[in-house]
Amino acid sequence: MNVIKYPTQEDWLEIIKRPAIDTRELSERVAAIITEVRSDGDGALRRLSQKYDGAELKEPLVSEEEFAEADANVSQELKTALEVAKSNIEKFHALEIREPQMIETTPGVLCWRRSLPIQKVGLYIPAGSAPLFSTVLMLAIPATLAGCSEIIMCSPAGEDGKVNAATLYTAKLCGVTRVFKVGGAQAIAAMAYGTETVPSVYKIFGPGNQYVTEAKLQVMRDGIAIDMPAGPSEVAVLADDTCEPAFVAADLLSQAEHGPDSQVLLLSNSETVIDEVLTEIERQSELLPRRDIASAALRNSTAILVSSLDEGVDLLNEYAAEHLILAVNNAEAVADSIVNAGSIFLGNYSCESAGDYASGTNHTLPTNGAARAFSGVSTASFMKTITYQQLSEDGIRNLAPVIETMAAAEGLEAHRNAVAIRREYIG
Repeated sequence: MNVIKYPTQEDWLEIIKRPAIDTRELSERVAAIITEVRSDGDGALRRLSQKYDGAELKEPLVSEEEFAEADANVSQELKTALEVAKSNIEKFHALEIREPQMIETTPGVLCWRRSLPIQKVGLYIPAGSAPLFSTVLMLAIPATLAGCSEIIMCSPAGEDGKVNAATLYTAKLCGVTRVFKVGGAQAIAAMAYGTETVPSVYKIFGPGNQYVTEAKLQVMRDGIAIDMPAGPSEVAVLADDTCEPAFVAADLLSQAEHGPDSQVLLLSNSETVIDEVLTEIERQSELLPRRDIASAALRNSTAILVSSLDEGVDLLNEYAAEHLILAVNNAEAVADSIVNAGSIFLGNYSCESAGDYASGTNHTLPTNGAARAFSGVSTASFMKTITYQQLSEDGIRNLAPVIETMAAAEGLEAHRNAVAIRREYIG
């Protein structure tokens, strides 16, 4: 990791800059993939799956036989772990479901809001260097709790033409039975516009590589909703001399092993802590099967020595990390000062892996600074709200002067008249 000591505030934006990619070439490639899928449907999916995943697709839809085979190939130990994680995630995400509340804003004027599920949603589950079956839990559970009537899932097949067994088992566990063996930008295009086999949806969810992210952004411009803009995964850790350096190093490496374009950030007011964490990173990385990937990510990453924890908090609010670990004394109080983050982990024992898998919160989170304005996926992400208002005779009589005055001031006479005609009718 790069080490920077006591940077000035003027240098912060340069220090926390995310790794850049050539978006022009990426945009053109993705646009070509989307066009091909829109024009040739399942035929394009077969060609693109062969080209990018080495998978020969005879039938994009996962069959019942494939679900049964997946069930047989997943160990009972993993099944038990998935059931515990599912239970925790359900408990947390169910808290968001609320009954409508009615309020009388003016005598005779009633207003309320009703939340309804988005009818058709598509879930994307990556399977590049590591199959992320945990993402099935994070997307399918809130979608089911929200009551979405049509939930489909896309995940790339391997060279054997099959979707990862744990991914399929988890989908079935969460009630998702329509899974398509399609990945990459072509999967996003299929869910956005539909093919002979894959139905179109109203909103697309799920993380992915730069091609998937760009495809989501392109279909969004065409009216298809997406969960959030997302890029390579990231974690920031704020640590003081009460932290356990070995824990911090493990957390940084757990994020770095996602991919070479991942980014990790360490902030501390103690040079000793930074030195000890970097030593631990060297020791622990030697034992990792994905050491080369983690090392590449660490080259894009930085350890920053700050003059105080308060300064560290200010810098972190500027960075807006996807995951933020507070390995500091009195972490709860420090957390109250954080206003920009996807998900926060408090104290030495709150590792990011807990949120990634089983604590109950969601791991589909805004990256690349989007946490300044976006939230992670939740049950509410799979819902929309409709507002209602009901005016009685007293209501229109009481509110008419306000509406007529405002409409007249804006020069919208038809608006004013829509109120005036009712006021005159009731006298």
